[in-house]
Amino acid sequence: MTTEKKTEKDFLMSGRRGRRKTALSARAAGALAAALVLAVGPVPAVCSGNMALTASAASGTEKVTLRIANWEEYIDEGGWDEEEAIDLDDENSTVILGENSMIEDFEDWYLENYGVEVNVEYSTFGSNEDLYNQLTLGNDFDLVCPSEYMFMKLIAENRLQPLSDSFFDEDTESNYYVRGVSDYIRNIFDTNTINGEPWSRYAAGYMWGTTGIVYNPEEISEEEASHWAILADPKYKGQVTIKDNVRDSYFAALGILNEEELLDPETLNAEDRLERITEAMNRTDEETVAAAEEILKQMKENAYSFESDSGKADMVTGKVLANYQWSGDAVYTLDQAEIDDYYLAYAVPEESTNIWFDGWVMLKDGIAGDAAKQQAAEAFINFMSRPDNVVRNMYYIGYTSVIAGGDSDIIYAYADWCYGAEEDTEDTIEYPVGFFFSGDNADPDYVITAEPDQVNRQLFAQYPPQDVLERAVVMQYFDQENNQRINQMWVNVRCFNLASLSWQDWAKIAAGVAIVLIAAGVFLKRDDIFRKR
Repeated sequence: MTTEKKTEKDFLMSGRRGRRKTALSARAAGALAAALVLAVGPVPAVCSGNMALTASAASGTEKVTLRIANWEEYIDEGGWDEEEAIDLDDENSTVILGENSMIEDFEDWYLENYGVEVNVEYSTFGSNEDLYNQLTLGNDFDLVCPSEYMFMKLIAENRLQPLSDSFFDEDTESNYYVRGVSDYIRNIFDTNTINGEPWSRYAAGYMWGTTGIVYNPEEISEEEASHWAILADPKYKGQVTIKDNVRDSYFAALGILNEEELLDPETLNAEDRLERITEAMNRTDEETVAAAEEILKQMKENAYSFESDSGKADMVTGKVLANYQWSGDAVYTLDQAEIDDYYLAYAVPEESTNIWFDGWVMLKDGIAGDAAKQQAAEAFINFMSRPDNVVRNMYYIGYTSVIAGGDSDIIYAYADWCYGAEEDTEDTIEYPVGFFFSGDNADPDYVITAEPDQVNRQLFAQYPPQDVLERAVVMQYFDQENNQRINQMWVNVRCFNLASLSWQDWAKIAAGVAIVLIAAGVFLKRDDIFRKR
């Protein structure tokens, strides 16, 4: 294909939102050198322990201030043009248009439904570590949206306020989260625990996805891109990028290290395959960490760069051929490239993929036993989980919501609006998404008729097929001992290792230092002479 590709400046200056089939924005992840430190109608009583507040009681409450921190560019900011309105072919012919920001709409909705004025103080963070540092420095937030490993850390540190019992009442119409969250996601939040307590006791999901490889299919085969080993393959030296954070990079290294074991027929056909993959991809013993370090050093030597957000531009501008990416950013990258008729693809390694989440959690120090504040925080989660608002956020940021919609078909209709083939398209495939929307991938009500290339492009990235989910595992939160071991490994990989230098290397360094010192002495002597003159 011949096409004039965007320059990096054009890419960075391009609009951040557009129709799904042409372009979308994405969260600027900003995960800089991460370490393992580390959303109508009246809402019923909210109870947590001895805390209880009914909507009628709240009506006599003074104005509530709700302090929220979220990722940058991770919520609909409104300001849509009328031509951007989304006309969905659902049972109600829903039209979605984000005129105001989601925050403004929530404040109005809360006053209308609760009779209480709420003022949202909204701020953003660029990485999980940025958020954690703010909390450590004493910044008080009520509701935040970190990634799964960070909310696991906060649970382990006993810093989170449990969600109220009434938040989980599925008979309450306005409990959009619990009524609409995908059963696939619900199961993960219910079965993953920290200190014996499930994630779901403290965290409500927001967005989710997989990790994989964005690649140029004209230069790299699907088979090559479907293995983590491509990141260390000298055939593509200087043409791949890897993630500049320890968890994602360590996961990729484990994928290479355990490739033979994970692709062994015995593992592939085992009834407990997912459990085996989970165990292998969460090993932190000394031998495994040491082996992973060597692989990561090979990846470092092979890579064009370690990156946190620039990989999207590097792919679109053609600087690199493959980019280790989160699925949401993968969708954005594919969309941006497609504007210039430059077609990229997305692959999920056959060994395993890391299934990731961002989720809403309330902080104990922020809520501080204030029933009115907790009610507002949980109402915000439900408001964000209302199907029409889910579509607004997905459209604006380009990631996939954990909400399937429950009794509403709006979100499925939106997926079909994004990826369904035009009626006159002759060459199509049937792409099932029932696993997410109904829990049954054979459900005929949830099949998108799409163009064939969507089996490895945007639709594939947003709603992975069943075989991908069978190898998608959560990377767990590691205890202090394992944190220290992996952090030190990461320092060894990312920093210059003095211990690896030979005596010859030290001799060369000494000679270089001597030359610099002699040159500096000569300069100072001349300077002294000139000053005397």
